[in-house]
Amino acid sequence: MFKDTKAFSGFSVNDIKQAKQFYGQTLGLNVEDGDMGTLAIKINGGTNIMVYEKPNHEPATFTILNFPVKDIEQAVDGLTKKGVRFEQFEGELKTDEKGIFRGEGPLIAWFKDPAGNFLSVLQEAEK
Repeated sequence: MFKDTKAFSGFSVNDIKQAKQFYGQTLGLNVEDGDMGTLAIKINGGTNIMVYEKPNHEPATFTILNFPVKDIEQAVDGLTKKGVRFEQFEGELKTDEKGIFRGEGPLIAWFKDPAGNFLSVLQEAEK
């Protein structure tokens, strides 16, 4: 039924103007105004992500977007300089002073958008 459709993802925020500034300016993504007050984040590879304002928005408690990077140290340092604060975790997902998890699996660091949704940068595995 859906195998030939071009599916896309979407998520809510509590302030569309803040989201546009954060995703466009802070993260440097291509963000365009969409239909009915939404935003379209144009992701490399042709995928679009719809962002919509929701008055009773509740932040996602899981990672909604993952950004693969070649050098996590450089990505974390660059975003930190732009005012992004990386999450600090203890226990099984313990992060270091920069907010980078260096346990089993890829190097990964989580941060939140202005609406409180979780995002991450993760270092691509060397091939």
